[in-house]
Amino acid sequence: MLDSSTLFTLINNKKQNVTTKLLGISPINYSAGTTFPNFSNTASRISTMKLLSLVLSSFVIVQIALAGDPDILSDFLVPNQNNVDGSFFTYTGMRVLVNQSTFPANFTILKASMVEFPALNGQSVSYAVLQYPASSLNPPHTHPRAAELLFLVDGSLEVGFVDTTNKLFTQSLQAGDMFIFPKGLVHYQYNADPNNPAIAISSFGSANAGTVSLPKTLFATNIDDTILAKSFKTDVSTIQALKAGLA
Repeated sequence: MLDSSTLFTLINNKKQNVTTKLLGISPINYSAGTTFPNFSNTASRISTMKLLSLVLSSFVIVQIALAGDPDILSDFLVPNQNNVDGSFFTYTGMRVLVNQSTFPANFTILKASMVEFPALNGQSVSYAVLQYPASSLNPPHTHPRAAELLFLVDGSLEVGFVDTTNKLFTQSLQAGDMFIFPKGLVHYQYNADPNNPAIAISSFGSANAGTVSLPKTLFATNIDDTILAKSFKTDVSTIQALKAGLA
């Protein structure tokens, strides 16, 4: 049988090893008759720190998810605070649609962003009217700073977007339908009707959503032909033909 002194020594050594591994602190030597410390307070502190870290991490994630145009510290932003009246908050660029006698021959976008309508600066909203002649296409593109909510006013459209797992989502829209294109994802709209035009209105959760057109970005920005040929697993002559078509 083990005497009390030997048993105490074994327990003491075991306690030191557990303490060192779990808490990363230096081992403590206990003498006979010493009362072992209560580790419940230490465990409680560790649990509290883990919970606090989780809460803080969740808060950061939520803030990222809600991120958009920065909040402004005034009611609105204007170039000159001394000369503001109702005309600054009015945009008349869409009047051409009311007086339009013929439909455009090519796909046309009429925008109302902070570039065209400065009063939108800081308001986290913008609009666009999209006109699709028969058999026309709004080529694949992205809006890096906002989602797009499209409302089809007239005609029909084939629409789709690709998510970050390369899954394609498509839908056939009729007049009165709405479709959301998530922020930053590649998407397109196509009027497959060979006889009738279509018109849609898009809203964006940013005063300046931005547009990155894939065809133009890839083939009209002087990216080296060899790089593009290797990327698309084709030859340089094919890339040059694509570039010529966008010139």
